[in-house]
This record gives sequence, C-alpha cells and structure tokens, in this order.
Amino acid sequence: MSLYDLTTDHVLTMIDRSLKDKERGLGKKDVEVTDEAKQHLADFAGGDIRNAINALEVAVLSSDPDDEGVIHIDLEIAKECIQRRGVRYDGGGDEHYHYASAFIKSLRGSDVDAALYWMMAMLEGGEDPNFIFRRMLIQASEDVGMADPHALSLVNAAHEAFTKCGMPEGLYFLAHACIYVALAPKSNSTGAVFSVRSEIQNNGIGEVPPHLRDKTANSKQSRYLGIENASDDYHYPHSHDHHWIPQDYLPDDVKDKQWYEPGNIGRESKLWDRLQKIKEAYQKASEKKR
Repeated sequence: MSLYDLTTDHVLTMIDRSLKDKERGLGKKDVEVTDEAKQHLADFAGGDIRNAINALEVAVLSSDPDDEGVIHIDLEIAKECIQRRGVRYDGGGDEHYHYASAFIKSLRGSDVDAALYWMMAMLEGGEDPNFIFRRMLIQASEDVGMADPHALSLVNAAHEAFTKCGMPEGLYFLAHACIYVALAPKSNSTGAVFSVRSEIQNNGIGEVPPHLRDKTANSKQSRYLGIENASDDYHYPHSHDHHWIPQDYLPDDVKDKQWYEPGNIGRESKLWDRLQKIKEAYQKASEKKR
C-alpha cells in the first residue's frame, strides 16, 4: 500500500466535511467560509489535511459571530489564521526555551536578521516583551560588556520607552535594542565575577592588607572615602600623575592572581590600553630616578 499526498480537491472536500461534522468537526457552529478562503486553506495544506483543518479551527475559534450567530471566514481571516498557525511557539513549553536560546545565540553571534526573526517569533507567539528586554539587558553585560559599555544604557532606555508607549509602537524600541546588541562589539570579560566568586567560595576570604584598612574603623564617624582616614602606608591615587600609583589591593595569598581577561575589541581595549600606558609611564619614570 503506497501513501501519497492529497490533492487540493481532496482537501477542499475534507474542509466541507469538517464544517458539517457535528461530532468531530465544526458542525455545531454556524460557519460560513468563502470559496476564496477555502481555496487558500487547501493550497496552504500542502497535501496534509491536518494543516488545513487546524488553520480553519484557529480561524473559527478566533472570530466573533455576527448578530445572528454566524461566523464568517473570508480570505483575509484565512490568511491571518495561517500566520498564527505558523507560529509554533508555546510560552510555557519547550518551544519557549528553544526560541529564547535561538534569540540569545543570534545576538551573541552578531546575526542581526536572525535576532530580529526569533524575537518576532516569540512576540507573535504571545511572549511578554519584558522577558525579551530582560534577556537583552543580560546580554548587554554578558556578551557585549566592556566592549561597548553604552549597550546596557541603551537597552535600559529602550525598555523604559517601551513601558511609556506600549504596543504597537513599542516594536521600534524592541528592534532598536535588538539591532544595537546584535551589531555591538562583543566581550564576555564581565564573567570574571564568577571566577572571583569561585575563588572565594573554594578558598575563603583573605585578610585585608594593613595599608588598605580604615584607621577610623572603630569610630562612629568613619569616613572611608577620604584620604585622611587611610592607613599610613596607603598611597592616595589622586595625589599622583594620572591618578594612579602602584600598590597591592589583594590579600597576600592571591595578590598575583588575575581573573579579569580584557577583550581586545571596542571600548574595552581602549580602556585597558590606557591603564597599561599609565603603568608603563610610571615604570619608565621610576627607572630614571634610580
């Protein structure tokens, strides 16, 4: 026995049967479907009656009856229900995680078209726009980070604008944030915080070096931000060229460790290069004094 796709005529016949079947179809409802709408559903089915019947069901269940209780399905409604049917997104099921994962990975991979596509797939499926903004806020730090520190501010501003304007104009703010994060230079160096957390969780916290301790810690008027309260061995950076002076800020047992690994793209590389140049200038000045 061979299997074959149904022809368009077969699908049209099954659509009519479904409209009349009161037990397994839509016969209990008073539904009128134009010939153009039926033809469109049949063409969409691609030889699979389930596609046509499911789309028809979406159209009937999402349409209001007229004053006489009749549900009218025309070509425009048929087209719209097929678009809805094409979104297989379930905000509470596995598809939620699959779509969100595709969106996140597209942003991280700087594929702006794919990022917009998966974002719209989620929105069309009924996803809360605030969830999408939360994901973009996270990525602005996790995947863009110091390469473009402005990304976080931009996404946050877009989210605020969205809350003030709502939909459908809010799509502009969603797109604005999505496009920016996708096109922004990427750096995951902010992940250093998790390496530091692991260090502390595994090895505990070392003692604060003597020169970093607050001389007035026992005073109710301790002013830890001022120079006058620092220990005698503490060097106040603002009193030196470039507002920097070499000194140890970590406990002795970890002072040689480095968790932060700077990226070499965008703003981050410029910030890191600036600091290295200051250190080099200080080193050269120190060597001349010797």
